[in-house]
Amino acid sequence: MQQAEFDGKGAHIRWTETPGADPARVYLHGLGATSFVYHAHIAARPELAGRRSLFVDLPGHGISDRPRHFGYTLEEHADALAAALDAADATGAELIAHSMGGSVALVLAHRRPDLVSRLVLTEANLDRDPPSTAGSSGIASYEEDEFVDGGHARVLEKVGPVWAATMRLADPRALHRSAVGLRRGSDPVMRTILEELPMERVYLQGELSGDLADAAGLRAAGVRVVTVPGAGHNVMFDNPDVFAAVVAGRL
Repeated sequence: MQQAEFDGKGAHIRWTETPGADPARVYLHGLGATSFVYHAHIAARPELAGRRSLFVDLPGHGISDRPRHFGYTLEEHADALAAALDAADATGAELIAHSMGGSVALVLAHRRPDLVSRLVLTEANLDRDPPSTAGSSGIASYEEDEFVDGGHARVLEKVGPVWAATMRLADPRALHRSAVGLRRGSDPVMRTILEELPMERVYLQGELSGDLADAAGLRAAGVRVVTVPGAGHNVMFDNPDVFAAVVAGRL
């Protein structure tokens, strides 16, 4: 396990990694998740063998620290991720990022383009104030202390066993602030960042999740949009063959 200080006060962001050739592939999880759980089975596939792979847990999640003073905005998550990649000497990395992790990856690419050579985003949040069906909406509907003092337990009961298995590893206060930050979005907003970035960009949308808003606009901006058959939000679980093929650049 590797770590890097991210707040100037002794808190650390942590990751595990497998050796291999550069550029590294950096896997990022969504809200209330962990990177290794969602992506290790993908990185281990034969078509992805031989490349260095980093599984980074964002602050407040998984094995990373969860300082109470931290704001957990998209920008702060991105800066913490930059500290990890700087410490790992992982410049020009390929970011394989899911949901909220995709939003963080976009902000990182905007703020530190030297760290990112390619983006593969899986149902990343692109707009402010997502619909009420989004997972962040249920968390952010609570006030922070209300969520910490009971809302967290109620949400765990509602989200189903897969998400709950990793959400219970996230600090409740960090989880709430991350959800609020995700709904607030970035400046410029994530969709605008995605449309303006110069590197290769791929966006994966699960077929079962419905149509991607303004997919035509993304395509016009040079983003390759791939609809994954038979998959919902967790494309890497629902259709790992297509997911791995896209990550490998074979589809």
